[in-house]
Amino acid sequence: MSLGKRATSDHSGVQTLLANTRFELMPFESFDDEIQHLPDGATIAITTSPQLGIERTVDRSEDAAEMGFDVVPHIAARYVEDRAQLEEIARRLTEAGITDIFVPGGDREEPAGEFESAYDLLTALDEMEYSFEEVGITGYPEGHDFLDEKTLAESMDKKTPYATYIVTQLCYDPDAVLEWIETIRDRGVDLPVEIGIPGVMKYKRLMQISQKVGVGDSIKFLRKTTGILGFVKQLVGSRGTYKPDDLIDGLAPHVDDEYYNISGIHIYTFNQTPDTESWRHDRLDS
Repeated sequence: MSLGKRATSDHSGVQTLLANTRFELMPFESFDDEIQHLPDGATIAITTSPQLGIERTVDRSEDAAEMGFDVVPHIAARYVEDRAQLEEIARRLTEAGITDIFVPGGDREEPAGEFESAYDLLTALDEMEYSFEEVGITGYPEGHDFLDEKTLAESMDKKTPYATYIVTQLCYDPDAVLEWIETIRDRGVDLPVEIGIPGVMKYKRLMQISQKVGVGDSIKFLRKTTGILGFVKQLVGSRGTYKPDDLIDGLAPHVDDEYYNISGIHIYTFNQTPDTESWRHDRLDS
């Protein structure tokens, strides 16, 4: 199945995407303020911080759940020391009423303990008395800095039996996302996909973050439509602020297509929620 030219956006698809939104927050000091700008009962994914560790993620997850949010903690495998700590994490999350977790490998250079990969943690969790209704795993539409495509495919195939959905890495190019979904569907992976998109923020900060998390091809995408002149015009016309309109518009026509099975969007807010929420409401009201 080939995409060819990007399909024209449609209002219904945009509405569906923006109504099914997961907001990713980092458990830093700004967390308490940022969460106040999100809708009551919103779904909030809480990352694992290299500086603060897995305990802060669990603490913040318990706090957010008590506030009435639908919480999805990131249980990054390489940050968990051993099975005893994993069981304690699962117990605390279960007692907090949390039924959905996201399991990435984590970006620690050396694992904190026995879990080298998300697969290692998923299999260990499967043997415990605690279980979760929803378990997410990572997808990489533009590949991975340190893993080739074959390794990524093999890893996903191993993790798929333990998962109920996929969240994609940050990407700016809707065609790249859709083509990647076609690739995994051709391999027989039929899990629902949440599309990871950037929130609203200054281009300069977004560029810095994108380079840090390894999405260089997406940076090129921001420039490629009309060359560097067009990119400069984007910067000037937007007053230097990126908004994910083109990304949403490019994905919208495919929302109701069972082949793609897009379940919603996952907004990487980088703890800058007010502008993103203002943009989302403007699009929903338009």
